[in-house]
Amino acid sequence: MAPLFLHSNTFSFFFTIFVSQVLLSLWHHSAAASCQTPPVIFNFGDSNSDTGGLAGHGYPIGLPNGRLFFRRSTGRLCDGRLLIDFLCQSLNTSLLSPYLDSLGGTRFQNGANFAIVGSSTLPKNVHFSLNIQIMQFLHFKSRSLELASSSNPLKGMFISEDGFRKALYMIDIGQNDIAHSFAKGSSYSQTVKLIPQIVAEIKTAIKRLYNEGGRRFWIHNTGPLGCLPQKLSMVKSRYLDQHGCLASYNAAAKLFNQRLDHMCEDLRIELRDANIIYVDVYTIKYSLIANSNNYGFGRPLMACCGYGGPPYNYNVNITCGHKGSNVCDKGSRFISWDGIHYTEIANAIVAMKVLSLHYSMPPTPFHFFCRR
Repeated sequence: MAPLFLHSNTFSFFFTIFVSQVLLSLWHHSAAASCQTPPVIFNFGDSNSDTGGLAGHGYPIGLPNGRLFFRRSTGRLCDGRLLIDFLCQSLNTSLLSPYLDSLGGTRFQNGANFAIVGSSTLPKNVHFSLNIQIMQFLHFKSRSLELASSSNPLKGMFISEDGFRKALYMIDIGQNDIAHSFAKGSSYSQTVKLIPQIVAEIKTAIKRLYNEGGRRFWIHNTGPLGCLPQKLSMVKSRYLDQHGCLASYNAAAKLFNQRLDHMCEDLRIELRDANIIYVDVYTIKYSLIANSNNYGFGRPLMACCGYGGPPYNYNVNITCGHKGSNVCDKGSRFISWDGIHYTEIANAIVAMKVLSLHYSMPPTPFHFFCRR
């Protein structure tokens, strides 16, 4: 696979300095955010937080995915770490293992990741919808408690009832519901009519987890769908906003986020003993694109890995990692990795913002759930 674009040594030097500052900021947060109890996290979502659950599809993901931090493919659709990886590292805990990776060798002591590529909330009974992920969690919990109470000498390695009760339950889903609707040819008005159903499924998931004893929830809204190179390259009839993004796609994403925020507000009243944190990932990601030059990103709407060159470097028939695709130099300044997912450095910046408390409602440190 050939490099797509080289970058000037001068710009690369300053970009490297910037990257180092971002990672140093995350390290300082990690040092300050030590948990007083062992953190346990359960995550539900799509490819934005899938750490290897793609194995459940049996679909091979190879290099250049994972080429940076892991130096091998781990099933993540990224050149390195995802947002959820940086959040775990901020707690000095292990990266979350995918529930569907049967050969991972983990006992899931710090939780499990049920997120998987392509997941949505609707239809609710297809693999691997949010509803199915919750059902998988219920099976996982039942089996874990069974093993934890057995005579197995390793029973202390499994999550206890108290561990499930004190765990953090993360949900990051909804992007594919909106994207799939547009991809089927639905209009903006037809797409937004689905939003109440999408949000209702997320609400149902939270309440099911609550009924299982969960009390700490961390809910991500969806990002600017209309700024993804994949969407920009495939949509022919379009209106672009001032930053070159599809206005209707982003409008649908913002309406979804508004409904999701209101749902979280309602649940805080209904479930008064629960902590429900809503995180505005959309604003963080859109700011990254709108102010790309400030962050050192020269091509905010172009994929690092793909085919076709400027302006988007995305071709649905020759996607990242497939024969004929190109990949940018290591250390290049790209927000988009493959036209859909973010690069490791972009994820690092998003994580730094998430951890800042400026984008969570109510303002809450990520480690709130593992403090006594």
